Amino acid sequence: MDMDSDTPRRLLILDDESAVAQTVAFAAERHGFAVRMSGSAEIFFEDVAGFEPSHIIIDLLMPGMDGVEVLRNLAARGCGASIIMMSGMGSKVLESAQRVGIERGLRITGVLAKPFKAAELRALLDAHARVRTHPEPLAVADREVLLDDIGSALREEQFVLHYQPKVHLGSGRPAGVEALVRWQHPQFGLLPPDRFLPLIEQSGNMDWLNVIVINAALAWFTGVRGDDALQLAINISAGSLTDVRFTDLLHERCTRFKVDPARIILELTETTAPQRTAEVLDILTRVRLKGFHLSIDDFGTGYSSLVQLAQLPFSEIKIDRSFVRELHASDEARKIVAITIALGKQLQLTTVAEGVEDEAQARVLAELQCDQAQGYFFAKPMDADSAHAWLRERS
Repeated sequence: MDMDSDTPRRLLILDDESAVAQTVAFAAERHGFAVRMSGSAEIFFEDVAGFEPSHIIIDLLMPGMDGVEVLRNLAARGCGASIIMMSGMGSKVLESAQRVGIERGLRITGVLAKPFKAAELRALLDAHARVRTHPEPLAVADREVLLDDIGSALREEQFVLHYQPKVHLGSGRPAGVEALVRWQHPQFGLLPPDRFLPLIEQSGNMDWLNVIVINAALAWFTGVRGDDALQLAINISAGSLTDVRFTDLLHERCTRFKVDPARIILELTETTAPQRTAEVLDILTRVRLKGFHLSIDDFGTGYSSLVQLAQLPFSEIKIDRSFVRELHASDEARKIVAITIALGKQLQLTTVAEGVEDEAQARVLAELQCDQAQGYFFAKPMDADSAHAWLRERS
């Protein structure tokens, strides 16, 4: 069932406490909803089929079948209603249940803690549901085509760079850009990195792609005029840091393009588990000795950890978009972001938040004294010419 603006506003409530259900129903009816109440899971699923609700409110603590089981069954039925979860339990359990629903592909609007206010209920009934946004996995046949095409793509320069600006949260002025690689594939069109980087790793060609990206990014950066403080961030896979000559190659390229190493940030991505070998420590320490900056990307996820932060010579920490996205919905996410920013300041690291999508998120990050941010609220990734124009307009 897909929701659109013409869908009747029908609310189905699952709650074994009739007094609570009646209170919710009264507030929803005054807000223009037709309402039906179910006191048991058995009746509820009959109503899902017969009433065809546009919205559903589920009490997580139900006898017989708890709210997580209800979510599992709704997902199996392909339910397209906007779902609000309600409980008197702590916010952490509510938030965890919300993530369960999203991961199962349900349209989760939010959580309603008991006791609630009518205004909170109305806001959730009017809110846009959040859905899982992970890309669909590539078909096996498509993966095989891409794997076969990697060699020719590298030779024929099918990999292109887009650039996403970063801004200083205090002033709103540009801080620099991050170079993001794309594959302009003749059959599949413009592919984002999550579609092909694992295949590049698998094929053993990551070093070759790194050289292409470094050359293209530095060539583009020489065309940035006006502000010598602007920085260029380039993503480097931790799994490719096995050649101790990498630092000399990077420095040689900067010398060739006349770019000060202090304006370059290497973002260490976690596509594979990094081994803190002598070679990795050798490479990253020499990177810093040559004047380059080093950023730990997606901090708090994957393999990024306090151990890495302590053992490797980072100068920047990037707060993962998953925490930024949850800033208002999750008290836990806000605490994690605040602690990460405070940790960055204690360690004298630049703090950067990624995935900022609205003014409210930007305002909270500024209040928490995060240094920089990037995301669609400020600017989306752009091709080379558009990124030059964006910087010219704002420098």
